[in-house]
Amino acid sequence: MTDLRNTPDDDRFFLHSGRRWRKTDPSLPEDVKARLMSHLGRGRSGVRNSAKGDDGAALPRARRTVQLAKEGLGERGTPWWEQSAAERTARWTAALQELDRLHPKKPGGSADRPAADPSGDA
Repeated sequence: MTDLRNTPDDDRFFLHSGRRWRKTDPSLPEDVKARLMSHLGRGRSGVRNSAKGDDGAALPRARRTVQLAKEGLGERGTPWWEQSAAERTARWTAALQELDRLHPKKPGGSADRPAADPSGDA
């Protein structure tokens, strides 16, 4: 594969192990990017761990999480450079809404994780 440096695709793609991958949308606000990356990590972990469990719904849910996070980041779906600012905002907003629906936050804790014991006892 050719080198992408100093080409029009330099800002849109990167090479890893000889494969071209789409870069994250550079217009994402940092807080939005952090939330999407958190969901992506949780989804990837779920894909990896689903083979170990007996929950038949775990793998499709984890894969859906990865897909939504990647779409929100602009790494899948319509290329971010082909979207208007409003379309890009709508893309990541819709992805986060669906991800938050799939992984609701528990009171005092993070998504899908129990709140910490305030007494410090585990």
